[in-house]
Parts: sequence; structure tokens; C-alpha cells
Amino acid sequence: MSKHDLHAPETPATQFLKKHKIAYSSHPYEYEEHGGTRVSARELNVPEHSVVKTLVMEDENAKPLLVLMHGDCKVSTKELARQAGVKKIAPCAPDTANRHTGFLVGGTSPFGTRKRMPVFMEKSILDLPLIYINGGKRGYLVGVHPHDIVPALEARLVEVALPD
Repeated sequence: MSKHDLHAPETPATQFLKKHKIAYSSHPYEYEEHGGTRVSARELNVPEHSVVKTLVMEDENAKPLLVLMHGDCKVSTKELARQAGVKKIAPCAPDTANRHTGFLVGGTSPFGTRKRMPVFMEKSILDLPLIYINGGKRGYLVGVHPHDIVPALEARLVEVALPD
């Protein structure tokens, strides 16, 4: 597949962005299995810190939640649980994450998920002028202003980043 074959798809995520009047730019790229934000940052020629991953996690009662984190950082699940007011938070199994969001792992977007879930966003993401976040399909990111997404997602700001 050449770069000319890549086009911006219509996804539940882009429909959500349009419905909420959030400006975005489309960034299709050649997806690599298990490449993560390192690959998408390289393909888009942007810092990995500006690529935001959408992580599907659950608390001790198996209630799902989303975490938006810099691509070059990990989440302190212990600190996230403390700030969220729950006992424990852990990543979901991929098939469980797919069921909750309606997206395939590697193409998970916080926009247009199958079910509404609480969203926790690393506070320092707001320091970036523009972020690149999954647009609802593997190999497709959207560029958005981080301040635009906080009200639309009712995101709760947390400080839970650890260096990766």
C-alpha cells in the first residue's frame, strides 16, 4: 500500500468530532502490528509525546474507563486508582476493550465509543498546542487541539504519567 492509497475514513470517531463541532485534521499512515505510538509518530514525523494513546482499563468492579496518555509515557495505575477514588485499576483484555469501545485495539479512539465511559486525561496533554489521537481505525490519527476535547468527553484531568 502506498501513501497515495491512504485516505481519511469516516468512523464513529470522526462522526463524533463533526457532531460536537471539533476541528480536526486527518492523518492516515501505514499501520504496523504492535508498532504503537512509536510507529505513528515516526510516520507522521511528530514527537511521540504529542501522540496520545487511548487506553481501555477497568476498576475492581470491571467498570470500564478510558485513559488518555502521552505516547512516550506509561500510566501509574496505582496513582490513577487513588485519583479516581477506586481500589484498583488495570488494563482490559483486548477482546473486552473491543466490546466496550466498538473499536479494534490499535484503532481505539475516545470519540464515538460504543458505550459512554469515564475519561481520564493526563493533565500535561493540555500543554501541547496540538495532539494526534486515534481516529477510530488502525492506521488513522486525527490532529485536535487538546482543550477542545475536554468538554466534549467530560474528561477528568489527572497526573498519573510515568516515563516509558
